Amino acid sequence: MSRRQWAVVRCVINGNARETVVDVRASLADMLRSEYRLTSVKKGCEVGECGACTVLINGESFNACIYLAVWADGKEIRTLEGVSKPDGELSVVQRAFVEEGAIQCGFCTPGFVMTAEEIAAHGKGYRDEELRKLLSGHLCRCTGYENILKAVKRVAGIGPEVK
Repeated sequence: MSRRQWAVVRCVINGNARETVVDVRASLADMLRSEYRLTSVKKGCEVGECGACTVLINGESFNACIYLAVWADGKEIRTLEGVSKPDGELSVVQRAFVEEGAIQCGFCTPGFVMTAEEIAAHGKGYRDEELRKLLSGHLCRCTGYENILKAVKRVAGIGPEVK
């Protein structure tokens, strides 16, 4: 019979210092959803292939389903819930997704938005093929890829400016 092992995880989630005790085998997605009710972190494939669970860790995109919660100790985690401005105003990335009609059923949208936030933060002029590669870790069953690509191009500075 195996015994569970526990660890304390201290991190910053969406700008707030947090501390929780987790099973050392728990994924970051499980911790964010169960302990903090951050349901934008979707559990799709749970093997790191669909991108629905994408979060930013110290500004870099990661699949939270295959990232152990204990690895988040000391890190800054950002989920979709932390993207909007404090007054509720949408971020530039979120507005681009709305303006381009890049939101269909919404299941994959949080992950795409988080990756787009990372892309926008880099402020680099990407080519289409580079953006497609950066977004390739996300699956959209509604086939909204073209509108998603248009939205990401806008925030990457190669499409029309976001209003």
